[in-house]
Order: sequence, then C-alpha cells, then structure tokens
Amino acid sequence: MDYGKYKYEANLKARESRKNQANTVQKEIRMGLKIDNHDYETKRRNVEKFLSGGDKVKVIIRFRGREQSRPEMGVRLLGRMAEDVSEYGFVESHPRQDGRNMVMVFGPHKKKAQAMAEARKRKTDAEKAAARKQDDESSSGAEASSGAES
Repeated sequence: MDYGKYKYEANLKARESRKNQANTVQKEIRMGLKIDNHDYETKRRNVEKFLSGGDKVKVIIRFRGREQSRPEMGVRLLGRMAEDVSEYGFVESHPRQDGRNMVMVFGPHKKKAQAMAEARKRKTDAEKAAARKQDDESSSGAEASSGAES
C-alpha cells in the first residue's frame, strides 16, 4: 500500500472524527428576583435554545438588599424555570444559595454532538427543499412561456 494514500486516509478519518466531536459549554443566564413576566419568558426561551443546542445552562438569581431574607422566593422562581424547560433538559444541580446569588444548573437531554448532527441535517434538508422549490418554479415558468408561444 502506498504510504501517501495511507496518510491521506488517516487524515480523512481524523477530520471526520473531529467533525462529530463537540465540547459542551456551560452558558449562563442571570436574572433578578423581581423579574417581570415578559423578561422571564425571554430568559426561558434563551435557556431552551441553549439546552436544545446541547449546552449546559447555569441560571443565577441575584438577591439585592432585603431580598436576601426571602430565599424561598428564589427557589420558587427556579422551580418554575425547571418546570418550564423540562422537555429540553433536566435539573443537574438543585438551587443553592451562594452569597448574594442562588444558582441552579440544567443539563440537556441531548448530547452536543447529537444536537449538532441534527442541526446539520435540518440545514441540508432546508437547502435541498429550497433548491427543489427553485427548480419547480423555473420549470413551471418555462412551461407557461412555451404554452403562450403555441
């Protein structure tokens, strides 16, 4: 066997394995205890996006002033978040007080590599559908123009 061919094939295998490999990143979402409903929904959507992308999410609630005497309200808010994003991820570490902050970590149901592979597949499917649609439009436009000439 040719050594150059062997090196080339080994390089292809290494590149393919790197393509399927992914590092899980821990994203961070911060919010206050007295968060408004619309702001909460925005944070929740971001958490869902990160979890569906295969990343871990650390949700932090900062307590200010007298809010520190009411940690049960922070636990309630984080419990609500856990309930809302349960289809995208699971609670990896339960709420714990860390000075002025309360921290909770969510882990994704899908692994990062699996989520990236699904995203690549959706992208190629969308490109194929767009190309197919463009071909259909161009062929139907050609038929309409040839029918008008007859």
